[in-house]
Amino acid sequence: MSVSRKRVLIAGGGLAGLACAVRLSEAGAQALVVESSDAPGGRVRTDVVEGFLLDRGFQVFLDAYPEAGGLLDKRTLDLRPFKPGALVFHEGKLRRVMDVFRDPRHLWESALAPIGSVADKLRVALLKWRLGQVSIGEIGTHGDLTTEEYLQRAGFSSKIIDVFFRSFYGGIFLERELRTSSRMFEFTFKMFSQGSATLPARGMGEITRQLAARLPAETIRLGEPVTEIRADGITLQSGERLAGDAVVVATDATTAARLLPGLAQAEPAWRSVTCLYFAADRSPMNEAIIALHGTDSGLVNNVCVVSDVAPSYAPPGKSLISISVLGLPEPSGLERRVVAELQSWFGKAVHEWRRLRTDRIERALPEQAPNVGMTGPGFRQQDGVYVCGDHLWSASIEGAIISGKRTADAIFEPM
Repeated sequence: MSVSRKRVLIAGGGLAGLACAVRLSEAGAQALVVESSDAPGGRVRTDVVEGFLLDRGFQVFLDAYPEAGGLLDKRTLDLRPFKPGALVFHEGKLRRVMDVFRDPRHLWESALAPIGSVADKLRVALLKWRLGQVSIGEIGTHGDLTTEEYLQRAGFSSKIIDVFFRSFYGGIFLERELRTSSRMFEFTFKMFSQGSATLPARGMGEITRQLAARLPAETIRLGEPVTEIRADGITLQSGERLAGDAVVVATDATTAARLLPGLAQAEPAWRSVTCLYFAADRSPMNEAIIALHGTDSGLVNNVCVVSDVAPSYAPPGKSLISISVLGLPEPSGLERRVVAELQSWFGKAVHEWRRLRTDRIERALPEQAPNVGMTGPGFRQQDGVYVCGDHLWSASIEGAIISGKRTADAIFEPM
């Protein structure tokens, strides 16, 4: 059967499902995305609250992502970059650590910051150079360790690992133990080195909206939970049965395992995060940079004044502050404890902040242990059904889009 005559049913309207549908539709297939929630995008959504743009948890888009960058219109996204570096709260002060190759103004301040030795900072430069010489595909062939073991073998001191890498990559991997695959570390380090962390001017949800806008009308059905999956169709909670020439499960890994019990053994553990959004009359930082906690003694892992990066995230004259706490701590008194902790970072002005929303995201990222992901086709087949998602390549926006596109490519082949 030719691609143009195939009807493909896609359960799940997150980035993997949308990328798969865009690829199929542009090849002439009839794709239908069935999404259980009230809007597509999964976690990559943005809500408007009192004129503020609140993403579903603090997220960034790395503009060096090759597959995501090729699929999306980055110019239309109007990406606003972060400065290449971070402020690290250590020994009672916010210390600046910058990529001095891209921002040489802070060379001496970064070199002398008590975050690690000068030798550590030279090792960062060497790692940046070395990973610049290899492709993402080659990274997938590298031996895989935990990120902590990888950094230790690379000669980094315990101080820079504990004070910088645990906090910076804690915000990316959502765990400070650095147990994540070193391939994933190399991939993200390469992306940060070759480009910028950015925010779309109208919120991370603009990524989802852009993909959805490329699909023909009535391609996406919302508020339609799927209860049964078979190779020739799906059953909705309403009892409606939809027939298709191919079926794709593009949900998160836990939902996929429920719909296809044969996948249960491959279901990953999850990393969770709590994001608190505050409104303020003025920014505590006044620059497009992330602030990190240099120890794990408190609740806060990282702070970002989102409106310093993309002013459109907040109404005129206001600032939007995002605070990430790893895991799902007890909600009672959490706001009070976080604000009290940040007083030592920013002073008493923190008590004037007003909380807008708290997002408790239980399934924020799938666990990516060594030797999991970054290899293979990026999708699976189970009982004649295709399965895609970031859990099958890398726990990232890029991973979701790679998996969705590769699944579509597999469907192009004659049945």
